[in-house]
Amino acid sequence: MKTAAEAMAAIPREQFVPDVVYVPGPDHWLVPLRRSDEPALWRRLVESDDEAVITKVGLDPTVPAEVCDPVSGRGLVAAVSSSSPRIMARMINELDLSSGMRVLEIGTGTGYNAAVLAYLLGAQNVISVEIDPEVAEEARKALAKIGYSPTVVTGDGEDGYMRCAPYDRIMVTAAAHTVPYAWVEQTRPGGMILVPWAPTVHPDAPLLRLTVRDDGTADGRFIAKAGFMPLRAQHLLPRVSHETEERWTKAGCPDYPRYGVTVTAEGQRVWLDSPANPVSGAVPRG
Repeated sequence: MKTAAEAMAAIPREQFVPDVVYVPGPDHWLVPLRRSDEPALWRRLVESDDEAVITKVGLDPTVPAEVCDPVSGRGLVAAVSSSSPRIMARMINELDLSSGMRVLEIGTGTGYNAAVLAYLLGAQNVISVEIDPEVAEEARKALAKIGYSPTVVTGDGEDGYMRCAPYDRIMVTAAAHTVPYAWVEQTRPGGMILVPWAPTVHPDAPLLRLTVRDDGTADGRFIAKAGFMPLRAQHLLPRVSHETEERWTKAGCPDYPRYGVTVTAEGQRVWLDSPANPVSGAVPRG
C-alpha cells in the first residue's frame, strides 16, 4: 500500500487552498493574504511542509464582541485551515491503514486530507464530516475538481456518522478535550481513534491514539505533538492553558507518553502511567 507521502506528492495541496488565506498581521491579529497581491508568499505558505494555512476566520467566542473588529483582524481566530502536511502525514501513517479499511474523518476542512485518504483507500471507503455547510460544499467542489468523491457529510462531527458505521479508523482533525462516546460506538473492536488533544493534560497539546475494545470501551496513550484548532463545541477559555501548565509542573513535568485516556459509555478518565492513577482537573470547567 502507498504511503501518505506518496499520496500527498500525487495530490497538490494548492488545489484545496483558496486564493485568500489569513496570516498574523503587525499586531498579531489575523489579516488576509491575497494570492493576487503576494503570489510568492502565498505559494511559499502552501508549499511548506510545516505550515498550517488558515483558510477561514471567525470571531473568537472567548473574546467580548465589542472588542472584535473584522477590518483590523482584532478578535479573529482561525476557523478552518489546511493542516501542516508533516503532521497530516504523521497522523495518516499512525492510522496503520490497509486496503479495504473504512475511515471516518471528523473535520473535512478544505478536503485535502479526505483526498489523500481517498487516494490511499478508494473514495468509497472514506467518509468525512464537516459542521460548516459552506466549508463542506467548497470541499466537495475541490474534491470533484480533481476527480475524487468521498462522502462529505454536513453535520456535527461529535455525532460521528452512524449511517456508514462501523469504521476501522476514525481520524479527527480538530482538537478535543472530551471524546464523544459516539466515536467509540461507531468503531469496530480493534479499531483506532486518532484525536489531537486540547492543552488540558499536557502543554504540548499531544495526539491521542485510542484502541476500541470488545467490551465497548476505548483506551490509549498520547503519542506525539499535534497542535490543532478545537472542535467547535470544545473551545477553551484562555485560563485553561495556564491551569494545565501549573498542574503539569506540579506533577513533575511528565512526558506526554505517560498520560493516557480511557473512554466508556459513562464518561472518560485521564490518567498518568496507569488507569488506576487518574488526573484530577483534566476535564476543563466551562
